[in-house]
Amino acid sequence: MNHNRHDETNLERRQELQHEEESFRLNQEEKRLRSARRNAVFVWIVNSIFWLTGMLEILLGIRFLLRLFGANPQNQFAQLINRLSEPFIAPFSTLFISPATDGGANIFDVNIVIAIAAYALLGYVVVSVVRLIFYHES
Repeated sequence: MNHNRHDETNLERRQELQHEEESFRLNQEEKRLRSARRNAVFVWIVNSIFWLTGMLEILLGIRFLLRLFGANPQNQFAQLINRLSEPFIAPFSTLFISPATDGGANIFDVNIVIAIAAYALLGYVVVSVVRLIFYHES
Protein backbone atom coordinates (compact mmCIF):
# COMPACT_ATOMS: atom_id res chain seq x y z
CA MET A 1 0.00 0.00 0.00
CA ASN A 2 2.81 2.35 0.87
CA HIS A 3 4.41 1.62 -2.48
CA ASN A 4 1.23 2.72 -4.35
CA ARG A 5 1.09 5.91 -2.34
CA HIS A 6 4.73 6.63 -3.19
CA ASP A 7 4.01 6.04 -6.91
CA GLU A 8 1.03 8.42 -6.75
CA THR A 9 3.17 11.09 -5.09
CA ASN A 10 5.86 10.66 -7.76
CA LEU A 11 3.27 10.86 -10.51
CA GLU A 12 1.77 14.02 -9.02
CA ARG A 13 5.23 15.55 -8.66
CA ARG A 14 6.12 14.70 -12.28
CA GLN A 15 2.86 16.23 -13.50
CA GLU A 16 3.50 19.33 -11.41
CA LEU A 17 7.04 19.65 -12.83
CA GLN A 18 5.73 19.14 -16.35
CA HIS A 19 3.13 21.87 -15.79
CA GLU A 20 5.79 24.23 -14.44
CA GLU A 21 8.03 23.51 -17.42
CA GLU A 22 5.16 24.18 -19.85
CA SER A 23 4.35 27.44 -18.03
CA PHE A 24 8.00 28.47 -18.20
CA ARG A 25 8.17 27.70 -21.95
CA LEU A 26 4.94 29.59 -22.57
CA ASN A 27 6.26 32.57 -20.63
CA GLN A 28 9.52 32.49 -22.60
CA GLU A 29 7.61 32.33 -25.90
CA GLU A 30 5.41 35.27 -24.88
CA LYS A 31 8.54 37.30 -24.04
CA ARG A 32 10.09 36.38 -27.38
CA LEU A 33 6.92 37.45 -29.24
CA ARG A 34 6.76 40.77 -27.36
CA SER A 35 10.40 41.39 -28.20
CA ALA A 36 9.81 40.52 -31.86
CA ARG A 37 6.82 42.89 -32.04
CA ARG A 38 8.85 45.64 -30.38
CA ASN A 39 11.73 45.09 -32.81
CA ALA A 40 9.36 45.17 -35.78
CA VAL A 41 7.92 48.50 -34.63
CA PHE A 42 11.42 49.86 -34.07
CA VAL A 43 12.55 48.82 -37.55
CA TRP A 44 9.41 50.35 -39.11
CA ILE A 45 9.97 53.68 -37.32
CA VAL A 46 13.68 53.81 -38.18
CA ASN A 47 13.03 52.90 -41.83
CA SER A 48 10.34 55.58 -42.02
CA ILE A 49 12.72 58.20 -40.64
CA PHE A 50 15.44 57.17 -43.08
CA TRP A 51 12.96 57.15 -45.97
CA LEU A 52 11.59 60.62 -45.14
CA THR A 53 15.06 62.03 -44.58
CA GLY A 54 16.23 60.49 -47.85
CA MET A 55 13.32 61.97 -49.79
CA LEU A 56 14.06 65.40 -48.29
CA GLU A 57 17.76 65.04 -49.16
CA ILE A 58 16.86 64.16 -52.76
CA LEU A 59 14.48 67.12 -53.01
CA LEU A 60 17.12 69.52 -51.69
CA GLY A 61 19.76 67.95 -53.93
CA ILE A 62 17.59 68.54 -57.00
CA ARG A 63 17.03 72.16 -55.93
CA PHE A 64 20.79 72.57 -55.50
CA LEU A 65 21.50 71.16 -58.96
CA LEU A 66 18.80 73.29 -60.60
CA ARG A 67 20.33 76.44 -59.11
CA LEU A 68 23.90 75.32 -59.85
CA PHE A 69 23.17 74.71 -63.54
CA GLY A 70 21.02 77.83 -63.91
CA ALA A 71 17.63 76.20 -64.54
CA ASN A 72 14.90 78.47 -65.85
CA PRO A 73 12.91 79.66 -62.79
CA GLN A 74 9.78 79.87 -64.99
CA ASN A 75 9.91 76.15 -65.80
CA GLN A 76 7.09 74.20 -64.12
CA PHE A 77 9.38 71.46 -62.81
CA ALA A 78 11.78 74.02 -61.31
CA GLN A 79 8.82 75.86 -59.76
CA LEU A 80 7.47 72.62 -58.26
CA ILE A 81 10.84 71.72 -56.75
CA ASN A 82 11.26 75.24 -55.38
CA ARG A 83 7.76 75.28 -53.87
CA LEU A 84 8.16 71.86 -52.26
CA SER A 85 11.60 72.61 -50.83
CA GLU A 86 10.98 76.20 -49.76
CA PRO A 87 9.75 75.40 -46.21
CA PHE A 88 12.85 73.28 -45.60
CA ILE A 89 15.27 75.87 -47.00
CA ALA A 90 13.67 78.86 -45.21
CA PRO A 91 15.65 78.50 -41.93
CA PHE A 92 18.91 78.51 -43.92
CA SER A 93 18.04 80.88 -46.78
CA THR A 94 19.82 83.96 -45.44
CA LEU A 95 22.67 82.23 -43.64
CA PHE A 96 25.30 82.97 -46.33
CA ILE A 97 25.47 84.88 -49.58
CA SER A 98 26.03 82.27 -52.27
CA PRO A 99 28.57 82.87 -55.03
CA ALA A 100 27.08 83.23 -58.52
CA THR A 101 28.66 82.92 -61.97
CA ASP A 102 27.52 83.71 -65.49
CA GLY A 103 25.69 86.89 -64.52
CA GLY A 104 23.86 85.25 -61.62
CA ALA A 105 22.32 82.34 -63.55
CA ASN A 106 24.51 79.62 -62.03
CA ILE A 107 24.44 79.73 -58.26
CA PHE A 108 26.39 77.51 -55.90
CA ASP A 109 23.89 77.82 -53.06
CA VAL A 110 25.89 77.14 -49.91
CA ASN A 111 22.69 77.44 -47.87
CA ILE A 112 21.20 74.38 -49.58
CA VAL A 113 24.38 72.39 -48.89
CA ILE A 114 24.17 73.37 -45.22
CA ALA A 115 20.46 72.44 -45.13
CA ILE A 116 21.25 69.02 -46.64
CA ALA A 117 23.90 68.40 -43.99
CA ALA A 118 21.67 69.71 -41.19
CA TYR A 119 18.71 67.49 -42.14
CA ALA A 120 20.97 64.44 -42.50
CA LEU A 121 22.33 65.12 -39.00
CA LEU A 122 18.82 65.69 -37.68
CA GLY A 123 17.68 62.35 -39.13
CA TYR A 124 20.61 60.61 -37.44
CA VAL A 125 19.81 62.27 -34.09
CA VAL A 126 16.12 61.31 -34.31
CA VAL A 127 17.03 57.68 -35.07
CA SER A 128 19.44 57.70 -32.11
CA VAL A 129 16.73 59.04 -29.79
CA VAL A 130 14.26 56.41 -31.02
CA ARG A 131 16.89 53.71 -30.45
CA LEU A 132 17.52 55.04 -26.93
CA ILE A 133 13.79 55.07 -26.13
CA PHE A 134 13.16 51.58 -27.50
CA TYR A 135 16.10 49.86 -25.94
CA HIS A 136 16.29 51.79 -22.70
CA GLU A 137 12.82 50.53 -21.72
CA SER A 138 13.70 46.87 -22.35
